[in-house]
Amino acid sequence: MSRLPFFYGWVMLPVVTLISICTSPGQTYGIAVFNPYLREALSLSNSELSGAYALGTILASLPLTYVGALMDRYGPRRVLFGVVFLFGITCLGMTQVSGLVTLFMAFFFLRLLGQGAMSMMARNALAMWFNKRLGTASGMASVGLAVAIGGIPALSIALIEAYGWRGAYAILGGLVWLLVFPLLVFVFRNRPEDMGQVSDGGWVGDGQTPVQVEDPGYTLREVFRARSYWIAVCCMASWSMSGTGVQFHIVSIFAGRGLDAAAVAKMFSVYAVVMAGGRFLAGVLADRFRLNLLLSVALVAQCLGLVALNELDPVWLPLVFPIFSALGSSLLVSVGETMWVRYYGRRHLGKIRGSVSTIGVASSGVGPFIMGAAFDFFGGFQQVLWGCAGLAAALALLAPGATPPPDRRA
Repeated sequence: MSRLPFFYGWVMLPVVTLISICTSPGQTYGIAVFNPYLREALSLSNSELSGAYALGTILASLPLTYVGALMDRYGPRRVLFGVVFLFGITCLGMTQVSGLVTLFMAFFFLRLLGQGAMSMMARNALAMWFNKRLGTASGMASVGLAVAIGGIPALSIALIEAYGWRGAYAILGGLVWLLVFPLLVFVFRNRPEDMGQVSDGGWVGDGQTPVQVEDPGYTLREVFRARSYWIAVCCMASWSMSGTGVQFHIVSIFAGRGLDAAAVAKMFSVYAVVMAGGRFLAGVLADRFRLNLLLSVALVAQCLGLVALNELDPVWLPLVFPIFSALGSSLLVSVGETMWVRYYGRRHLGKIRGSVSTIGVASSGVGPFIMGAAFDFFGGFQQVLWGCAGLAAALALLAPGATPPPDRRA
């Protein structure tokens, strides 16, 4: 094999970024803009819509550990071919949704394939190419994803206005195929060893790059016995639950504070800008500071954002809330991108990340349902937001206990 004059991981970085962006039709921010049209076309109540979303998401989380095991066995490239094909089919299938049952089935596959499997394998692929610089690389990839959070909803709305919500989903599915399949065929590579390289750069056997011994890693059973795993998973599940719940109901939450749709749009714009810079900065920090301490800081930011939703002067809410939310999210994402491979190794990363994704995706389904039920019971979101803020504060105190295993402490 002829040697490339550069580290191929820097080619994989934009590839992984684009694949992550293409999961948008299955992400909460991608689905949320379709909600008003789904309610009207299918004559659904808010509780029926959020219930179908919650149940579909929770059930979609269950197979992810198995999907991770497939990645460990066959490599992300082969598995991604199947996942991307099925994800595009699901987007096309949205054109045939006719009622609550078919909507639930569509939500199940959108969440399983897009928010779950595709996202997980893109993140795992990046972890195969980077180790010491994984935080920085993940931060750079996250900048593109932050731009997508700000831009994809606008694209979806434009497509809906031009072609209707069914046509819009069909076009999004076609775009996923058009963008991802050529990358998988011509560019995507599973591991640096496939190119004669080692993670973070360098060549195997060049006499200068240290020999990279295959890391035996921790098995999933061993990871389940680690206190740090459960502390970190609980912290990330809390963020997933409250963050997705707030995002799903943000229009109603802002309306309860006397703010209109223009304020929501302003909030998302600020969120996207802060997220773009915050995720890059958080990635750099993840390469330089202890991950358990960054996890604690992230939860403090999350707590402050939730308190702001309840207590801050509404005039300042569209500016201040997204700053706290984006900074907390940036740190949590960067910790999640780097912790599992650094703590537990690469060999069983698919299964480990699959277990984490199972809990995270399930939590993202529970959040909107809990907040919707709380609104129906209390007549507002104040009580449930205070509860989520208190949970984040408590977990911020526990997060420093998520230390690496003794054999991986620097």
